[in-house]
Amino acid sequence: MESMLNKLKSTVTKVTADVTSAVMGNPVTREFEVGRHIASGGPGLSWRIYSGSKKSTKQEVAVFVFDKKVIDKYQKFEKDQIIDSLKKGVQQLTRLRHPRLLTVQHPLEESRDSLAFCTEPVFASLANVLGQYENLPSPLPTEIKEYKLYDVETKYGLLQISEGLAFLHSGVKMVHGNLCPENVIVNKSGSWKIMGFDFSISSTNPSEQEPTYSCKEWDPNLPSLCLPNPEYLAPEYILSVSCDSASDMYSLGVVIHAVFSDGKPVFQVNKQDIFKSFSRQLDQLSRLSPGVLTKVPEEVREHVKMLLSVTPNVRPDADQMTKIPFFDDVGAVTLQYFDSLFQRDNLQKSQFYKGLPKVLPKLPKRVVVHRILPALTSEFVNPDMVPFVLPNVLLIAEECTKEEYVRLILPDLSPVFKQQEPVQILLIFLQKMDLLLTKTPPEDIRNSVLPMVYRALEAPSTQIQELCLNIIPTFANLIDYPSMKNSLIPRIKSACLQTSSLAVRVNSLVCLGKILEYLDKWFVIDEILPFLQQIPSREPAVLMGVLGIYKCTFSHKKLGIPKEHLAGKSLPHLVSLSIDNNLNLNQFNSFMAVIRDMLSRMEAEHKTKLEQLHVMQEQQRSLNISNQLNQPEETKSTPSPGNQIDNIFGGNSVSTGMNGKENGSSAAAPQPSRVSLTLEEKQRLAKEQEQAAKLRTQQPLAPQVIKPAATTSQAKDLTSSLMNNMTSLSSLSLATGPRQAAPMSAGFPPAAPMGGMGAMGTMSNGFNSGMGFPSPGMNMGVRPAAAPAPMYGGMATTTSTPNFSALTQNQPSKPPDMSALDNLFTPQKPKVTLNQMAPMPGPSPWLNQFGSQQPAQATPLPMGGAQGGFGMQANPFFNPQNFSQPTPVPQAMPPMNTGVIRQSTSVNNDLKDLFG
Repeated sequence: MESMLNKLKSTVTKVTADVTSAVMGNPVTREFEVGRHIASGGPGLSWRIYSGSKKSTKQEVAVFVFDKKVIDKYQKFEKDQIIDSLKKGVQQLTRLRHPRLLTVQHPLEESRDSLAFCTEPVFASLANVLGQYENLPSPLPTEIKEYKLYDVETKYGLLQISEGLAFLHSGVKMVHGNLCPENVIVNKSGSWKIMGFDFSISSTNPSEQEPTYSCKEWDPNLPSLCLPNPEYLAPEYILSVSCDSASDMYSLGVVIHAVFSDGKPVFQVNKQDIFKSFSRQLDQLSRLSPGVLTKVPEEVREHVKMLLSVTPNVRPDADQMTKIPFFDDVGAVTLQYFDSLFQRDNLQKSQFYKGLPKVLPKLPKRVVVHRILPALTSEFVNPDMVPFVLPNVLLIAEECTKEEYVRLILPDLSPVFKQQEPVQILLIFLQKMDLLLTKTPPEDIRNSVLPMVYRALEAPSTQIQELCLNIIPTFANLIDYPSMKNSLIPRIKSACLQTSSLAVRVNSLVCLGKILEYLDKWFVIDEILPFLQQIPSREPAVLMGVLGIYKCTFSHKKLGIPKEHLAGKSLPHLVSLSIDNNLNLNQFNSFMAVIRDMLSRMEAEHKTKLEQLHVMQEQQRSLNISNQLNQPEETKSTPSPGNQIDNIFGGNSVSTGMNGKENGSSAAAPQPSRVSLTLEEKQRLAKEQEQAAKLRTQQPLAPQVIKPAATTSQAKDLTSSLMNNMTSLSSLSLATGPRQAAPMSAGFPPAAPMGGMGAMGTMSNGFNSGMGFPSPGMNMGVRPAAAPAPMYGGMATTTSTPNFSALTQNQPSKPPDMSALDNLFTPQKPKVTLNQMAPMPGPSPWLNQFGSQQPAQATPLPMGGAQGGFGMQANPFFNPQNFSQPTPVPQAMPPMNTGVIRQSTSVNNDLKDLFG
């Protein structure tokens, strides 16, 4: 690597030293920067060609330098002859101005070591291109070594030389005298230019129609740089010391042969005996064999043979050569037209530019880029021509690489991006926006390309806005997301809301719908969908555009509308739009189809969510149950009935926990997990717990459970019991007449078995089936007044009918289910309303309590707890502590309230009236 760098360094140093030594001290260096050595040209390829630029304007030039050290081997007078010959050629070229002649930018300057002058930018000489590499830098430039001429370049190059000779012969009355590949220069754009007028001969009578030229005799003793190239000279120049314009045409024929024959002339000349060589050449030309011109294209072969004729009069002149069919190639004609554009008016130019896109694909890329593109970009200064030139420039840009586009095209396009007139400029740019966004660097896109799009959206012309909105979706994928989100979308929304044109509004909605896929889901939901509700107009096209955006967002896989937005905003908006009077039937059906799809998806999503939530809750409940079942026996505790009532009624009931151990000691039970369970679930839980307890090998200690008296599965006929009791009461009242009021029991049966009440076995509502109503055979007569002892141990006596409203204070506020009472009436007996049978004027709370309860469950609960309904803890008339042991029933009843007797007498009278 180091050796490579050293080699490169030595090469650069050597080239710099050569340039410095060659040009140092020459006046040309005061105004021009001299660059690298690129080519050679002129007589004997004696001129070194360097790249360069003007210091003041940075204009690119080519610097021709002749190093006088090359002729140090000659005598002084020979040196002077060579210098004079070179000076003459440059001075003659400087005086002549024609598109086919090399243009001199700075005249010849001489210093002690060199001659130098500046011309238009040059690529190389034709001799270099054809393989003559004398006086070229080492190593050989790659661009020259790999350069190959295309057919169109060859044809047009030869046509250019013919046009240059026509100018010299007809316009200046001059013979070039040394036309050869060394004196044909290929400039930077690919044009062929003539130079090397060292041996040019002007007419001695330029004013006359037939010019005459005086020719110098060939002097073999002169240095080679003081003589023309003999291989391209006409035979008469040597043999008869005469020349005219036909002599140059002979040279043109040899050049054509050399171009198609890898730089080889028709004949090789022996410079030591030139007269003998030309005499032999003359004989060969007189009978030219067909094999000599085999490499020349057939369509021009006959004309080349005429150019190489021994007789000068037979040779075609330069003007005739420009008209031969060989040069009627479409590419050559196109290039020729470009070179004459300065002579055309705008109408002619516009017609030519319209047809140019058909020709450009047929031309080589190098020709298009180096020859046609500069001519096109030069027209950008004329705004009227830009709409005709711009499509061709962008067509060329498609064939260029990104680097070529940035280097050759973008600098000329940047000013055009800012032009808004004529309108076609914006249209052309928008149509090729994908090309611009693909090949333009990001910084230039932000600074030049996208501002042009924004200006088009904000243009006062609705036509431009429509075109812009129609084209934006075609290149939306190439716009970076921040620019689209912060600059493009707000301008589209603004154009939709502020315009008075229906077409612009509809196109804005269509544009938004097409670019939705390039946007973020939440940006669409937060910015686009709310914007739809701000659109003021209600034309059918606008409404369908709004529907289209909703539908695209709803159905797009990446976007989608959440069910919350569907329910709260999207569906209400669409439903309100769907009933607009401007919509026809098909449009309404379209709205309803989208609405139904949204409803279906919203229903499915929410139902799925609820199902999943339900499954999770069930899993959690099962987990809690399994945790309870897997706890050790010592840590398990059974919640008291009070805690269960707290769970049922939200903790409003206050009760005392009951211990299920045999010793009757109370212990604080842990608070069970508060899970909202239904009655059926609690029953199932109780059964599971009981089953698990039975399966255990060791049974836990539990209090003795005394089951209540078995109840018949068949419901008791309360109606007949009530009727019998009332009849006996009535007969007693009628037979004995009024008696002294005695205290009456609270309505409980005296012979009720209370032994099992302490353990509180399985009870559905805290009362046994006979509680509250006397059995059929029970005597409801007056008790003696000598039994004042309170009933059931700790229960206080009452002087009025007890109030059982406390039993229903914590019940859920739902109407009581009276279906149980309906089932009690048998079909054989007439149905009597409760009001007729009631012993009190108001509705009996016992009936309410009885009607609202379900049939008793016979499943015992472990640890003495009540499973559901009203337990004894919830009844204010019971003290749970008094039921720990069975209490004997007293034989004497408390005194009856007098009011009760009066009330009973009234009831008896009513029954007497009813039943006779």
